Amino acid sequence: MEVKIGIQMAARELVIQTTASAGEIEQALAAALADGTVFALADDKSRTVLVPAGKIAYVEIDAAEPRRVGFGPG
Repeated sequence: MEVKIGIQMAARELVIQTTASAGEIEQALAAALADGTVFALADDKSRTVLVPAGKIAYVEIDAAEPRRVGFGPG
């Protein structure tokens, strides 16, 4: 699953590939925003990304779908 995190006052967004489900990500984000702590997300290589909850502008969760090759019907 691909997760894009926009950070306030930052020109680029964080793009993370993770094995966590959309529900797990939403729960972790909601808890971090409610407590005012950090949003922690582990990527698919067992690295952890920590973002202060107060600095998050947006989070986009996108289920990774296989890339299409060719010009056939979609």
